[in-house]
Amino acid sequence: MAAWPAFSRADQQNISAGKGVVVSTSKLIPPAKGVIPVAVAVSEGATVIDFSGPWDVFVSVMMPERGTAMADQMPFELFMVSDKLDSVTVERGMKITPNYTFENTPACKVAVIGAQRGSDKMQEWLRKIAPTADVTMSVCTGVTQLAKAGLLAGKSATIHHDFYDSFAKDYPNIDVRRGVRFVENEKISTSGGETCGIDLALRIVDRYFGRMVAERTAVFIEHEGKGWIV
Repeated sequence: MAAWPAFSRADQQNISAGKGVVVSTSKLIPPAKGVIPVAVAVSEGATVIDFSGPWDVFVSVMMPERGTAMADQMPFELFMVSDKLDSVTVERGMKITPNYTFENTPACKVAVIGAQRGSDKMQEWLRKIAPTADVTMSVCTGVTQLAKAGLLAGKSATIHHDFYDSFAKDYPNIDVRRGVRFVENEKISTSGGETCGIDLALRIVDRYFGRMVAERTAVFIEHEGKGWIV
């Protein structure tokens, strides 16, 4: 069995008590009606909570005040995209069947990239969609896919705490922020590991629809952390 890294109590408190950091931002403007398409990229070995956490946040947003149609009341429409349509084996043998490939996926307004093996096709797709998406977000070491795609040069970013030093060494042109839940740039946002992706997804809901809707969503999924509130 692999050994877990040793942390002091101060380290643990610093990680758990962290907040998101806003470097540059703008309010996200949702469509008056209809859905916001969210593409969730998966490849071999993907960490389940990295994509399932944000997925559950977005599908749990419920806004009866927005209209009578389900597409209005539940504004985020999610789909999975990968190199091919064959079943993808993610963490601990779970099988995922993508909806689209990187070549035929529809346009998205939000892209979610968790920790995973990735591919050249994924990075090419990221370079293509990032300029027109509202937010391209990473969770944990998914940030390396954004870095390999050239989307983070000269920007601030974060990653799972185990990888601060190695990521900073590999990408000296990226300002690595430590001890934070996420780092928000205007169009590119990165989060720390595991549950940090939930905080970042809630922050995106906040940017689209405001604090009340985001808080209502957090209550529904019983997420008690406040790291998403900035």
